[in-house]
Amino acid sequence: MAPRLPALETFPPLRAWQRKAMVEYLRRRTDDFTAVATPGAGKTTFALRIAAELLVDGTVEAVTVVAPTEHLKTQWAQAAARVGIQLDSAFRNADLHSAADFHGAVVTYAQVGMAPQVHRRRTMTRRTLVILDEIHHAGDSRSWGDGVKNAFEPAVRRLMLTGTPFRSDDNPIPFVSYERGGDGLLRSRADSVYGYADALRDGVVRPVLFLAYSGETRWRTNAGDELAARLGEPMTQDLIAQAWRTALDPAGDWMPQVLRAADARLTVLRNAGMADAGGLIIASDQQTARSYAKLIEQVTGEKATVVLSDDQGASARIASFAASTQRWLVAVRMVSEGVDIPRLAVGVYATSASTPLYFAQAIGRFVRARRSGETASVFVPSVPHLLGLASEMEVERDHVLGKPKDREGFDDELLERAQRDDQASGELEKRFTALSATAELDQVIFDGASFGTAAQAGTPEEEEYLGLPGLLTADQVSQLLTKRQADQLAAQRRRAATRAAEPAAAPPAAPVVPLSAAQRRVALRRQLNALVAARHHRTGLPHGKIHAELRRLCGGPPSAQATIEQLEERIATLQTL
Repeated sequence: MAPRLPALETFPPLRAWQRKAMVEYLRRRTDDFTAVATPGAGKTTFALRIAAELLVDGTVEAVTVVAPTEHLKTQWAQAAARVGIQLDSAFRNADLHSAADFHGAVVTYAQVGMAPQVHRRRTMTRRTLVILDEIHHAGDSRSWGDGVKNAFEPAVRRLMLTGTPFRSDDNPIPFVSYERGGDGLLRSRADSVYGYADALRDGVVRPVLFLAYSGETRWRTNAGDELAARLGEPMTQDLIAQAWRTALDPAGDWMPQVLRAADARLTVLRNAGMADAGGLIIASDQQTARSYAKLIEQVTGEKATVVLSDDQGASARIASFAASTQRWLVAVRMVSEGVDIPRLAVGVYATSASTPLYFAQAIGRFVRARRSGETASVFVPSVPHLLGLASEMEVERDHVLGKPKDREGFDDELLERAQRDDQASGELEKRFTALSATAELDQVIFDGASFGTAAQAGTPEEEEYLGLPGLLTADQVSQLLTKRQADQLAAQRRRAATRAAEPAAAPPAAPVVPLSAAQRRVALRRQLNALVAARHHRTGLPHGKIHAELRRLCGGPPSAQATIEQLEERIATLQTL
């Protein structure tokens, strides 16, 4: 017996962007439609409303959803069932056809890539709408892309969804439109775009504060040489990778100190009105994930939920954590994309994966707003590339074909090289042993701007930032961070004045020591942020847009990575605007 058609009047009210995108979709009536919306904006609800409209008016008879993971298959089927669309999440390629009491099925890209002909036959049997969730995954491998194209070419309609930057490689994404720009390069074109900046303005997503931690790291090479570096300082990629890996070592002091800080921030959020706020630690591999779970238990006295792989038990553990009030979840990639745990509000980015795509997917787990004023806090290593990505949260990216590719982060490869016998650099030996690492709050990044000066872990200065109220609007976050930074600098000046006044019969004062490069950068960042804040109050433009305009005029990276000369140029430019 065929299932009943969904009742449109029972659907939840649509957000403004969803209504606008739906009107555009129904007006065009084209075979292919691509919707880009920031994580947490409601892509699933939008897609299911489109599916219901097409089922009710007879445009399609069946719906196929293609998702990246097994867990998301279950999540899609449950969301669809709540609005009267029955999707078979247990469908296997050997089944050939869905049971008659389903409107369709949910499958993974891997399933389609393994047997595209099965899905092509299903698509040809009934007029079908295909929803391709996180469509960039169709370019993960040639077999997946070819399989998706072969399987779903006969579909009556195809709806492509993505919430993250498109790919950084040259694999064309099936059914996505590309247009040639003035530079001769092909760029993906979306039919509907709803970015993080739009969602933040509408109160759909939370403001995200990035707390970047630096610190001294030491390690020993295989030859017995000891090396030391300060995390966050300009270094070669090999040295950055080694210092980064040393910081993430569970046996060192950096991770316990950062986890204590993250748990303290979680407590503040819970006490401020987010009583069920949860935290997520994203680890690089299973072994370190287990070690981080032990550290969290030592810090909090409470066991953490550990999700290690995309298996049947993993989905159940994620669902159980989502419905509980447990404090911490530790995962290896499993919770990086699409997984819906709205209570996640604190994150620890303890992985070496750092492509723009992966970073955006990970941060997307924390941005879903449930009520006005909720904020999210993500703790990250003070690595230049990560700081750049944190500063560019509002940047919208398209998939560009044919563009020369620069390395975008390490994505585990460079750190893995540190453990293999083919180390390319002559400076470092083949392997190393992490010796020690200490954590220090380097800066807080919000809305493209950098706030604060260095504060040792466990000090009152660090606590001032960890204790920011948990329920704030984006403007209130900026104002409070500006005030915290001013208070911090004023306290430093008072301490310096007290020390200068103490020795009554001291020898003649030593010559004034010039500011170090690090101190100059802090002072210039502070001056730039003050000027940006003043322009924000004059024009109403968001801080991030003002910083982006300065980068367009002057060039260079985000202010968290900018050199002294670049900061000086931006200050001079802003003073003339």
